[in-house]
Amino acid sequence: MAKRSSLSIRIVEGKNLPAKDITGSSDPYCIVKVDNEPIIRTATVWKTLCPFWGEEYQVHLPPTFHAVAFYVMDEDALSRDDVIGKVCLTRDTLASHPKGFSGWAHLTEVDPDEEVQGEIHLRLEVVPGPRAHRLRCSVLEARDLAPKDRNGASDPFVRVRYNGRTQETSIVKKSCYPRWNETFEFELEERAAEALCVEAWDWDLVSRNDFLGKVVFNVQRLRVAQQEEGWFRLQPDQSKSLRDKGNLGSLQLEVRLRDETVLPSGCYQPLVQLLCHEVKLGAQGPGQLIPLIEETTSTECRQDVATSLLKLFLGQGLAKDFLDLLFQLELRRTSEANTLFRSNSLASKSMESFLKVAGMRYLHGIVGPIIDKVFEEKKYVELDPSKVEVKDVGCSGLHRPQTEAEVLEQSAQTLRAHLGALLSSLSRSVRACPAVVRATFRQLFRRVRERFPGTQHENVPFIAVTSFLCLRFFSPAIMSPKLFYLRERHADARTSRTLLLLAKAVQNVGNMDTPASRAKEAWMEPLQPTVRQGVAQLKDFIAKLVDIEEKEELDLQRTLSLQAPPVKEGPLFIHRTKGKGPLTSSSFKKLHFSLTTEALSFAKTPSSKKSAFIRLANIRAAEKVEEKSFGSSHVMQVIYTDDAGRPQTAYLQCKCVNELNQWLSALRKVSINNSGLLGSYHPGIFRGDKWSCCHQKDRTDRGCDKTRSRVTLQEWNDPLDHDLEAQLIYRHLLGVEGCESHAGEPVWPRGYAHQGWNWDLGSGLLLPGGWPPLC
Repeated sequence: MAKRSSLSIRIVEGKNLPAKDITGSSDPYCIVKVDNEPIIRTATVWKTLCPFWGEEYQVHLPPTFHAVAFYVMDEDALSRDDVIGKVCLTRDTLASHPKGFSGWAHLTEVDPDEEVQGEIHLRLEVVPGPRAHRLRCSVLEARDLAPKDRNGASDPFVRVRYNGRTQETSIVKKSCYPRWNETFEFELEERAAEALCVEAWDWDLVSRNDFLGKVVFNVQRLRVAQQEEGWFRLQPDQSKSLRDKGNLGSLQLEVRLRDETVLPSGCYQPLVQLLCHEVKLGAQGPGQLIPLIEETTSTECRQDVATSLLKLFLGQGLAKDFLDLLFQLELRRTSEANTLFRSNSLASKSMESFLKVAGMRYLHGIVGPIIDKVFEEKKYVELDPSKVEVKDVGCSGLHRPQTEAEVLEQSAQTLRAHLGALLSSLSRSVRACPAVVRATFRQLFRRVRERFPGTQHENVPFIAVTSFLCLRFFSPAIMSPKLFYLRERHADARTSRTLLLLAKAVQNVGNMDTPASRAKEAWMEPLQPTVRQGVAQLKDFIAKLVDIEEKEELDLQRTLSLQAPPVKEGPLFIHRTKGKGPLTSSSFKKLHFSLTTEALSFAKTPSSKKSAFIRLANIRAAEKVEEKSFGSSHVMQVIYTDDAGRPQTAYLQCKCVNELNQWLSALRKVSINNSGLLGSYHPGIFRGDKWSCCHQKDRTDRGCDKTRSRVTLQEWNDPLDHDLEAQLIYRHLLGVEGCESHAGEPVWPRGYAHQGWNWDLGSGLLLPGGWPPLC
């Protein structure tokens, strides 16, 4: 049994932010920290006081976390970024909102005395003395203290106060992981009610000392316990009242905390077997559980339920069969062909999740080059005459302003070129499309053709495929490339308009150029020749795509299974420590890294031959390196053993906090079941004759900070977690409880009474007759 917590985070937008630049505007972005650890950075929205981000993240983290904070920053090219304000949500606050916190939150001032982090290791004892009992406080060590100095560290000391007396430890220079091992004693007074206060401070020679946090103890409770030892979280000083800094603006957030207790796999086997049995029987079988889930899933949670079901069946090798069952169920209740798969049904949401999980790499290969070209060109493109702005057009020839007609014609040429390139790339990609995606579209095509036969419905099977491929996959990715991992930053206003027009054109092609789609926006007419040609190309592509037999599907899947697909890949800078000389960022060498389920490897270029670097089974930890070690906050370390069993460390530098956390997440997920994972590590480097973090001189000394192997970001290519998905489905079914009647009997959901189903009163779960309890 394991307890797991996750945060679903959506950073929507900000409003009424203060101007930080001399232009009267700001360039805002958000940093998300969990217990003061940066895990997410949004894109920067340039020159606005009301930014829209619309970015979504899923974070897995230990149940012991305390708070999540959202910092709104103003990006500056030449100086340090300005802090605008923050919103902090504690774990208790999130737990009090079962459906999630949603709404606007006012930004508050960032007070240095509240920006504390880390823990301190103390041993407290009440010991007998010659005249009275004495209180003994041993200050042992601290970890993960806030860096207050420009060198990325602090000069910490501890101040212990009790009953009017104050004692201090020595100062440890340039460390956020100090060790003191110093003991202080105070005489206890029988009736003294004063608390024992332990404060951590950063010593400064010139300016005032910086507050690092404090811990307060109830002395009367210590008298009873006699002894207490452990790591204590440093708390902020909240005795001061914040100065009124005026309106700092607001941030719209949607944050949901989900705590799950995941049972051993065997507990979920009856439920998984029941679901798989029902899917294997298909729509002709007597199964009722999938229709029950579909009927009882609300609009708000349908996407989550669809994703959990899809991942569970992917793990069982039944994703195609599951989707085929949903196709048949929806086709049964659809009478009009033009409404098919147009609603946000369980089938539509499951198919969306399926394409993101199974087809994301395919999407990147088709759409990625077109998106990159649009971003690089940054052309002004507009087809709507009512929106053409001459001031944005610029000049041509001998400084003659372009006419509206010229702008429209050049825009049409640009969009025709992009659309043509996209359709040509798609037409050539049949073999590149994953076999399971092709087989699923084949089933969809056949089912729709069986349901709507005849020449009058000739295009319906094609439109059914394009309703998912174009309308729910390609078009959203073109409009919001960052949300599909195609770009690291949001598009500016000009590029966004080009992408929107291109997405509209793709939708028109996907709709098979119907009169209804043409009538909506008549100003899209200049693209009609390319759209009509694209319809013919798309139909030919779909005919080839679905022309895949079972044997070919199995052969393609077998070929792919022999190749370990990359979990993550991209350029990184590598450095391995050698000798006693100084380590600088210039020591790093750029290489192309690839992480698979077997090893972390590298090559000079993406197309070069890869060299095995670290076997996956040898990884012991993947953690961040403190900023002062290399002068960068984007360095990670991979701790592993070589073939001889000797411990080694590789230092890899990323270009931003998002890339850093994505690589850490990927490394932690693929090595989570390794034996010998470390519980502690050194966040610094061994420079000269000591560790830069804690100043210990033994290279093999135990780590001075705890590892964070359970803090990960959810990605589209995450390894499947079968037990978690089964638990999420089980939890949904637990919510399918009938309201009690006057007689105290459960009221059954519509259509499920008298069908051999029983209500398990112990769990509240609807189970088939004779089925054993889940656990």
